[in-house]
Amino acid sequence: MRSFAFLKKIMERIVERWRNVEALMVERFGKLPDMEGILYLIGINEVGVNPAGKFTKEQKQDLMHVAVCTLLSKEGYYEFTGRDGDGWPHFRMIKQPVEQGLLPQEILLKKCVIEYFGM
Repeated sequence: MRSFAFLKKIMERIVERWRNVEALMVERFGKLPDMEGILYLIGINEVGVNPAGKFTKEQKQDLMHVAVCTLLSKEGYYEFTGRDGDGWPHFRMIKQPVEQGLLPQEILLKKCVIEYFGM
């Protein structure tokens, strides 16, 4: 079993690297989006810009889902299966995330976002 000091060091590193992501967001967008906003931005990056310039509420939810699948695919939870006729990426779940509870899920997502932005 890992020691408390080891886990504390990992958490401190994640917090430090997360601050770098936050600084990048503020630098690029002039404000700090919440996690949903960051997922939305990742989704847009993965899908591409909508030629109409606006996304429907359902498309915004789909963009966040694309972001989560993209992020968790790097951890082996999802597999990219291709793009549909509109260019939207699709994934299939390979395994369920084992993280239980909101905090472990948030930490996993933050870790994946950090890696996505190369921080």
